[in-house]
Formats: sequence, structure tokens, C-alpha cells
Amino acid sequence: MSYFDAASAAPLHPVAREALLASLDEGWADPARPYREGRRARLLLDAAREAAAEAVGCRPDELVFTPSGTQSVHSAMSGTLAARRRVGRHLVHSAVEHSSVLHAAAAHEAAGGTVTEVGVDRTGRVAAGDLAAALRPDTALAVLQSANHEVGTEQPVEEAAAACREAGVPLLVDAAQSLPWGPVGGAWSLLTGSAHKWGGPPGVGLLVVRKGTRFAPQGPQDERESGRVPGFGNLPAVVAAVASLRAVQAGAAAEGARLRELVDRIRARVADTVPDTEVVGDPLRRLPHVVTFSCLYVDGETLLHELDRAGFSVSSGSSCTSSTLTPSHVLRAMGVLSEGNVRVSLPSGTAEADVDRFLDVLPEAVRSVREQLGAPSAAEPRAAGPEAAAGPVVDALGKRCPLPVIELAKVIGDVPVGATLTVLADDEAARLDIPAWCEMRGQEYVGERAAERGAAYVVRRRV
Repeated sequence: MSYFDAASAAPLHPVAREALLASLDEGWADPARPYREGRRARLLLDAAREAAAEAVGCRPDELVFTPSGTQSVHSAMSGTLAARRRVGRHLVHSAVEHSSVLHAAAAHEAAGGTVTEVGVDRTGRVAAGDLAAALRPDTALAVLQSANHEVGTEQPVEEAAAACREAGVPLLVDAAQSLPWGPVGGAWSLLTGSAHKWGGPPGVGLLVVRKGTRFAPQGPQDERESGRVPGFGNLPAVVAAVASLRAVQAGAAAEGARLRELVDRIRARVADTVPDTEVVGDPLRRLPHVVTFSCLYVDGETLLHELDRAGFSVSSGSSCTSSTLTPSHVLRAMGVLSEGNVRVSLPSGTAEADVDRFLDVLPEAVRSVREQLGAPSAAEPRAAGPEAAAGPVVDALGKRCPLPVIELAKVIGDVPVGATLTVLADDEAARLDIPAWCEMRGQEYVGERAAERGAAYVVRRRV
């Protein structure tokens, strides 16, 4: 089985395993106690904090350990927003942030705060100028990830941090995906990370609050972790997390270059061997190990099951793999195809032969899923009859992705060039996937109008 979902959780690093087992014997006691066992635990905790601070690029007294990356994000946001309440209650974040940021933003808005969401381009990248333009005199906090978790696109953190500093607004950077590849540059104010993204054990997060940043921890506090994280921490897991972070960063340059070559191979081969497929994300400014692509006329969940049966574990941002049947907010913000979405994120040590085997298996897996769904062949253009000139209506109500687009593709060949057809659909994914299909197939998306049920999407045939 080839595991290609490191962006969700990387396999436990061998160094982490060794450090975890060793620290179980020395790090079980309370590091706040003055007796021998407590002193030993305290030495381990202090050494882990110093090593983590060096890996992140901050002072040891600016860094605390939390039970997860999500809690780090929530604590960073709530603590900063509370401390700067006199300045205002305005929050700025990009449209492609991790769900932990979106959930905290929703809670802030429900409590009476205001939120501005900054859009991205088609590669998923924020323009630093757009983020700067969103800052206001009452802005209490801005949030920007260092690299996107779904498509791998890197964000202009240094430029954004400079703009925030000039405006006097702290910038929180979610560095969960990029930290294994090195420290985040720029004058950011707060930073978070998550150990299971770099091969550490689950249940360890990092929170950095740089000196000079106003911060008021919310909720009950105690004497641990500078009062920012209550409770008795999992010291053996912390030690293992930091050991693995140092290990992966030490080999990041060489392994990053190797994985980037493998990802480049996937990007090129997928485009060449799988028809009607769009590789998404920035082709250059991206994480070295992540590639994401979307396939027309494919149910993402079915495709993932096909690949799983073939021995590959991959992820998806397709609406079909979500219990809410709505497209990934990242893909939606980018305006790209969401159906048949596949994210491949290679863990360190991935063998070249495994990637080649994946590339051999993928075309047949996609073909099989399309055949099951009755998708049209790319080579099926038909001459249109005169009866089609009035503009047919495709009733896809009650059908979920990718069926509305498949129904559209089946009849577009019956429509005269220059004429329109209308697709009726009540699946939220259609709002994203029909325009994306038009762009991929050279057709014109005219627009959307309200219908008795769902929406009516109008497409004009151009080719």
C-alpha cells in the first residue's frame, strides 16, 4: 500500500518513535515539581522548547506546546482578538484558510465581531496588496497560512507581514504545512504548527506569540506554558514531536528537491494521460510534495475507492466526499473544478517506483469511474439538428456531482454553435463546476438565474 496523504497526517518519523520511547522513561513526571523526577522532566521540556524555537525561528519564551494545531489556531485568534478589543473587532483572513481559522472566525462574527475574507486568484494565491487593502483602523488581527493544505500554493507571508506591521496589525501565520520545510520568514506576530503534519505524534501543537504582541489567553488559566495552555502536557509526545521536526528540517533541502521532481512528473503525466483533467494550484510557488488535480465527469469518492483498491491512499476536496455535499471552500474560492478532485501529498522517503505505478494505474481508474457514470467520450461531437436551435433544457434536479455536468456534456453536441442551453440543478457544486467545465471545454458560461427549484445555469456553445 502506498500512502500519499502526508498533508493530512505524515507517517510517524523513525526519530519520533525513538524519542517517544526514550522519553517515556524520563518524561512521565510533573516538570513543575522540584524533586529528582520532576527536574528530569523539566530538563526534557526546556530542551524541547529550545530546539523547537530554533526550528521555528523564535525565542524559547515565545513558544508554548498545545494539544493540537487546531487548538493553537483557536487560542492564537481568541487571545489576540480579546487583547486588542479596544482597537476594534475586525478580523481579516484569506478565503482559503484551514477550517480551524474559518470556525474561529465564525464564532468571532457570531459574538458581534466583523470579518473580511480576502479572495485568491485561480492558483489559490492571495495578493499581498489585497490583504493590505482589507486592513482598517479597527482591524484587530489578520490571518494568513504559509502554504495551502489542499493545493500546496505558497502565500506571500513576508509581504503580508510587512503590510500588517506598517498598519500596526498583528499577523497570525498558520504554518502547519510549511514548517517541515523550514522556518517562516517575515515579521509575523503569531505562528502555529501541528506535529502530525511533519511525522511527529498526534496531539502536539505549537503556538508562538512574539514579544510585543498583545495577547490575553481566554478561559481558565494555570501556571503551565506561560498561562496559555492549561493542564498537564504530554511531555513524551512533545519531545518526539520536536525531535522529528529537527530531523525533517535537517533533510528538507535534499528531500524537498527529490519530491519536487516526483511531483513535477505527476503534474506532467496526469495532464498528458488523463483527458479532461485540470491540475490546480501554483505550478512554481508551491510545497514540494503536494499536487492536486480534478477530473471531469468523475465522482471523487468513487475515484478514491478505485485508487484505494489499487493500493494508493490519496485525499480529495471534492464535494462528493463531504457529508454536506458542498465543494471544498478552497476550490470554490479558486473558481476551479471541484468534481473528481484528487490531492496527492508524498511523505518523505516516497519511492520513485511507487509514483510511477500510481501514474500507470490512474488513467484506467479514471476511465472506469467515467464508464460507471455514463460519461461522454471526449471524441463524441455530433452534428446538431434544427430542432435544437430553441435551446434545450437539461433537467439535473436531484442529481449530485458530477451528474449535472455529465448531462450537460452529453447534449452540448446537439446545440448549434452560438445557441444556448440551460441546466437546471439544485446541487451546490454545480455553481462551481459548470463554469469550470465551460472554461476547460472552450464553451461560454452565460450566467445563472433563479429557478423554481435550485438554479438555472445557461451555457452557450462556442466550439
